[in-house]
Amino acid sequence: MQILIIATHNQKKLAELERILKPLGFCAQTAEQAGFLLCEVEETGSTFEENAFLKADAAMRQTGFPAVADDSGLEVDALGGAPGIYSARYAGEGAPDAQRNEKLLGELAGVPAERRTARFVSAVCCVFPNGEVVRARGECEGSIAFATGGTGGFGYDPLFLVGGKTYAELSDAEKDAVSHRGRALSALQKTLRERIG
Repeated sequence: MQILIIATHNQKKLAELERILKPLGFCAQTAEQAGFLLCEVEETGSTFEENAFLKADAAMRQTGFPAVADDSGLEVDALGGAPGIYSARYAGEGAPDAQRNEKLLGELAGVPAERRTARFVSAVCCVFPNGEVVRARGECEGSIAFATGGTGGFGYDPLFLVGGKTYAELSDAEKDAVSHRGRALSALQKTLRERIG
């Protein structure tokens, strides 16, 4: 089974990536699990795609193994697409999920349900030692709730409504079927399956 380095420290994101990649014969591991310590990568890109490439390329160069990275975030129409690529740092560097959700609710105070449209975006990039790069993008349209709901997921999941439930109220299988990351990874899986024949 081929090792594929997952360039993330987020254990919940790792679990999602593992579920999708394992059937393809990849042993998905973090760099630490494979015995490497990755340097932090400055996300200087102006798009999700650019940041995903920066992270995957850095992980591949530091480990010598194929590496995959995801850069994802929430785009809220009433906020002009914010927080976008700054989703993880929306309430300040290192702020916990609850603080980011609280800030988002504050920014949307007084905004009616019909104007709370939003989407989650995921850009996934896989970089191979031979220089080959495989990219995929997934989106999930939804809206922002007026209060958090559910105990699953992470990040903005308790606020993002799709099909009447928040991401945090969906089972792993339900979320994978509709989520931005699930869609991006499904597209990545299809391309990787074609590549490995």
